[in-house]
Formats: sequence, structure tokens, C-alpha cells
Amino acid sequence: MFITHLNFAKGFRGGERQTQLLIESLAQHNYKQRLLVRVGSELTKRCKDIKNLEIIEITKPYIFHISQLKGSTLLHAHETKALQFAYFAHILTGIEYIVTRRVDNSIKQNFLNKKLYENAKFVVALSNAIKATVQEITQNAKIMIIPSAFTPTQVNIKKTQQIKERFATKFLLGHIGALDDKHKGQTLLIELAKKFENKRSDIHFLLVGGGDDEKMLKEMAQGLSNITFEGFVNNVNDYIAAFDIFVFPSRNEGLGSILLDVMYHNTPIVASRVGGIVDIIQENENGLLFEGGNSEDLEQKVVQLYKNETLRTQLAQNAKKTIHNYSVEKMTQSYISLYEI
Repeated sequence: MFITHLNFAKGFRGGERQTQLLIESLAQHNYKQRLLVRVGSELTKRCKDIKNLEIIEITKPYIFHISQLKGSTLLHAHETKALQFAYFAHILTGIEYIVTRRVDNSIKQNFLNKKLYENAKFVVALSNAIKATVQEITQNAKIMIIPSAFTPTQVNIKKTQQIKERFATKFLLGHIGALDDKHKGQTLLIELAKKFENKRSDIHFLLVGGGDDEKMLKEMAQGLSNITFEGFVNNVNDYIAAFDIFVFPSRNEGLGSILLDVMYHNTPIVASRVGGIVDIIQENENGLLFEGGNSEDLEQKVVQLYKNETLRTQLAQNAKKTIHNYSVEKMTQSYISLYEI
């Protein structure tokens, strides 16, 4: 079998990280693979040393490069532009395709979008919330739920210790994600930082990541001494291990794969009760959930964990016990079962 992966995303976010993990794992199973990406893709750099993988960078209009699919047994689209390419390639060449849908945004109701999902050999949804968005546009798609995998990256203990030493007297409340408030809800964190500035001065907010809203968020946080914008980092796991609590205030989320990495590294979680987050975080079992967009509920849950070390330990331990359900190997085997049908 010769699998051609398609991912034309501009940057490198959760979906691209999962694409890389899957390709690496399939290579260990000796699958022959090809990866079509846009010119200058970060995926090219990260996947260039994977065995039995041919990487081809292409330019718009992507469909003009259909000849690059020669020899493919199956196409695997990892985002929307890739899905459109796979659909038209299927019409022109007959090569079957599957698509992984990673977001729970509503799909615009039109004839083309309906066909994109109905003609797929399988539609893979990361969560029940994503499955529901596909079913809103068509009941005829073959949908399978395969969640993302945690990243099995080791922590640099020295780096983690350095982070802790920088904030030695602080209770570290961490967040990792693109600075995109419409999606990730970081204004809620800044509102909370303003509340805590004087009455809980030992709590410090550490935000890892960058994005379109960076300037706006920094302006909103101007004058606060209890918040640090760290920007992009090489290994987020070093930071996860340094956090006392991980806070994830997303306004919408297909799954929230970063939560899996947090669970793996024994850091307790407070997350919003939206989208696919509820598939992996169960209230008072392996994390705490607050109503999405509700700053008062968020404050209550954060304070609850801040004051209760026993609860923090219990939630983190329970989360670690279930993380095997989200291993790269389990995800890979689920995809292989679809490829081979």
C-alpha cells in the first residue's frame, strides 16, 4: 500500500503535529508514504528524515499537481484544502481518499461540502463533537472516531528546573496555544490575572505560544506583573512539567490534543466544557471543567485547585492512568484498520 498524505496548512499547529506523528509511526510499520505540502511548509523540515517517505512541495492551484499522485493507493487529507484536492483528484483519477476532520466548527451547507464528505472512503472525527458537525451536513458519510495521540517527548529536566527557578516563589498557572482569542479564549486568562494581581499575588500566569492576537493580548495585559508571554518554544513539555496547573479556556475545540500531553506529564487541568474536550476530561475525575466563556466559573475552578494540593495530585494521577488510550501506536492501528479495508 502506498499512502499519500495531503496537508496544505500554512503553519505548524496541532493538526500538523498529529500528521507528523502518524507518518512517523506508519514508517515504523514499513508503509510506503508520500507527503504533499505547500512550498516552505514546516512539515517538510520535521518529516524530511522519515524513512520510506517522499516529500513533494507544491504551489497553488494545487490541483494542477495531480500528476504527483502517481502510484498512490490511498489519499489521506489532513485539513480542508487537502480534502478539496483529494475530492477532485478522486473524480479525475479514481484514487480513494479518507479525511481527518480536526475542528468542530459548523460546515457550510452546500452541495460541494456535502459531496466532499459523502465521497470519502472514511471520515475520521477526533471527537463526538466533530462527528456531529459532519452529520449536520450529511447522514451518508462513513464516520469513525479516532482521537489524537499524545506526543511521547521526554522532558529536559534541567530546562524544567530553570523555568521553576525563574518563578521560584510563584504558583505557576500555565497555558499553551496559539494566541487566537476567538478560538483559544486567552482574554479570560488576562481577566483572571487582573483579578489575582493584588488578592493572590503568589499566582503567576505563563502563556506559551504566539499568534495573530499577540499584540492585542499584550496591550490588554499591560501593567500586570503577574503574567508572562513566553512566545514559541522548542519543547512545550519542559513547560508543562513546570506548571502547577494547566488552564485551557478555549471557546471551541475539536479535541484539544495539547491536553493529552499535559495528562501524560502529570499536570492537573482546568479546561472549558466545550467541543471535544469533554471526550477526554471528566469533571472531578481527571480534571476540572468550567462553562466556556464564563470567567467567574473559571476563577472558581482555578481557586479550587490552587487551594487543594490533594485534589491536584488525584486528578493528575487519574489522568495519567488513562493516557494509554491516546498513544501514537493505538492511533496508528486505528488508521491502519481503515487503510486496509
